[in-house]
Amino acid sequence: MYEIIKIKENDLNLVFEITEDQDLRLLHFSALNLKNQLEGNDNKWFRLVEVQLSGENHDDHHGAKHTGTLPAKRLEYQTHKDYRNHQGRKLEFILKDLITCLEVTSHLQFYNDISVISSWVDLENKGEEELGIEYVSSFALTGIAKEGLQSWSNKMKLYIPHHTWQGEAQWKDYSLRELGLYPVSNFSMKRISISNTGTWSAKEFAPMGMLENIEAGTNFFWQIEHNGSWQWEISDIDRNLYLQLSGPTEQEHQWWKKLKPQESFTTVPVAIGSVKGDFNDAIGELTSYRRAIRRPNKDNEELPVIFNDYMNCLFGEPTTEKLLPLIDAAEEAACEYFCIDAGWYDDGYWWDGVGEWLPSKERFTQGIEEPLNYIKAKGMVSGLWLELEVMGINCQLADQVPDDWFFCRHGKRVIDHGRYQLDFRNPEVINHANQVVERLIEDYGVGYIKMDYNIDAGAGTELNADSFGDGLLEHNRAYLAWVDSIFARYPDLVIENCSSGGMRMDYALLKSHSIQSSSDQTDYRKNAVIAAAAPSLVTPEQCAVWSYPLTDGDQEEVIFNMVNAILMRIHQSGHLAEIDQERKALVKEGINYYKGIREDIKNSLPFWPLGLPSFDDQWISLGLKTAKKTYVAVWRLNSQVNTCRLPIRHLKGMEVKVRMTYPLEVEGEGYWNQSSGILTVSLPQNNTARIFELVKMD
Repeated sequence: MYEIIKIKENDLNLVFEITEDQDLRLLHFSALNLKNQLEGNDNKWFRLVEVQLSGENHDDHHGAKHTGTLPAKRLEYQTHKDYRNHQGRKLEFILKDLITCLEVTSHLQFYNDISVISSWVDLENKGEEELGIEYVSSFALTGIAKEGLQSWSNKMKLYIPHHTWQGEAQWKDYSLRELGLYPVSNFSMKRISISNTGTWSAKEFAPMGMLENIEAGTNFFWQIEHNGSWQWEISDIDRNLYLQLSGPTEQEHQWWKKLKPQESFTTVPVAIGSVKGDFNDAIGELTSYRRAIRRPNKDNEELPVIFNDYMNCLFGEPTTEKLLPLIDAAEEAACEYFCIDAGWYDDGYWWDGVGEWLPSKERFTQGIEEPLNYIKAKGMVSGLWLELEVMGINCQLADQVPDDWFFCRHGKRVIDHGRYQLDFRNPEVINHANQVVERLIEDYGVGYIKMDYNIDAGAGTELNADSFGDGLLEHNRAYLAWVDSIFARYPDLVIENCSSGGMRMDYALLKSHSIQSSSDQTDYRKNAVIAAAAPSLVTPEQCAVWSYPLTDGDQEEVIFNMVNAILMRIHQSGHLAEIDQERKALVKEGINYYKGIREDIKNSLPFWPLGLPSFDDQWISLGLKTAKKTYVAVWRLNSQVNTCRLPIRHLKGMEVKVRMTYPLEVEGEGYWNQSSGILTVSLPQNNTARIFELVKMD
């Protein structure tokens, strides 16, 4: 039986081939139709799935590449399903290896009116012998650069999101040649491999990427939805460029999984999409997809303003005396939540003693209930900081519980930065975590938890696991299941996903969490660069950005801080009780303006008029577009000229009214050129920022 299956859904075009030998191939995945005739050719490298089992040949001159895997080469098509569910169209392809009796099911889930699919793979051992899994792709596509006539080395541009503490979301674009990948023969041994090992999923790179075909005018993009180890690679095989996405692997992450007879394993889910257009168009589509997969919640509908006492403020040293005037100032500024950050549970140095989460009696002589009740009396929702996944090495409880509460390797507890890593596969750990959360909510009346995570526990744990990586993956999944159970019990609870800022900015966690810390950056000028780029990784309404006026700053510094946050989620901080009335008024003006536009923020799509921001840029800009209005934040960082021209492509040729909307009573102006579609703005000096609204005229 030879068959070609053509799928056109949500502006995506997929072509599958079933050969006479029952081989299944994915020939095409693109926003464009397949023009080159691939049917009937030798498409043996166009595999839908790559899977490598222990004891099987790796049948390719592959080096470190995950190609030529077995039994993937032997997998035979059995059947497929094509149906619709509440999310959209769903494809399921079932394959089987007749020698090992491994059954493979590839899932491709479409989403209504969105050019993105979710992909994952199920493996089931249908035989009588144990199987060892070394690698399995969540998605694989060969021929990703087919469109156009030029060589892939000349027409493809790769976007990689570099990530670090206090320097998140720094995209860089490269030609493949710049990364050392170019045609040398029928294939290269060289690969471009981006991966993460450990419990910080985004410590060096965000788990996503984008490949642009400049000649064809298309973008292919992806995100790996996992809160642990992951990997993606690009290289060439048989003169074709390929992409493979996966969760943990044996080669990169010390992951190996034993599959007993009748047992099954599911890979980490990934999202892939393709659009006609540029980086902005691709991120717009991903933004719509991220909203579609996210847990419905009140927080992302209402977008309340949060005050947090940490950044450039109390810095982990709260007391009742320090908090009360801050609570008054937060109320005066019209904040709606007030979160007491780190340090509330210890009398002094608390870093390596965390774990019991009981309030300090020295910091709160009348009990922590006093400031928490004061917050509620001021009409705000109260919050507390937690780092619930760890226990300090000097925590008394850590000495009273067995080793199987924690990650262990080589017979010893794993210690990172003075903390042990709790293992959420352990029911006793789950019970401990439940008791802490119950106490905060039911005894203290907390409605907001800032859930921080400040260590990286490495490759995993050996306890009750087939490998270090297996222990880590199962812990990652157990933690996600625990978070979901908390939201099931307390659906209106807000849990902020924070990991030393953005070190776990991934959509495994952000499917459940309504808000994400974007950075721990303490310099408001550098924070602008991170904030402006952050909506590429997380929806604007989930992206918490610090605004922290300095006690010795000026009005322009306050404005700059507010502009950093207004188009996303305001995470207000700073010593508001100690700044003068003029600067307080600018904070309040910014918060009130934000409240007037937040209905638009939650439905907007981000774009970057000046391209992706970088720390050495002179000007940066972030835009949010809606059906009627476009919001543009502009920052002048370090420029010798006071004007900047910003292309607003989607408004070109339209009559537009331009207005500077924050702040109102300061210098700054904008001018719209209808024919060129360029907004020219003027800002008075370096380190200034403004927000403009562009309204289409009927």
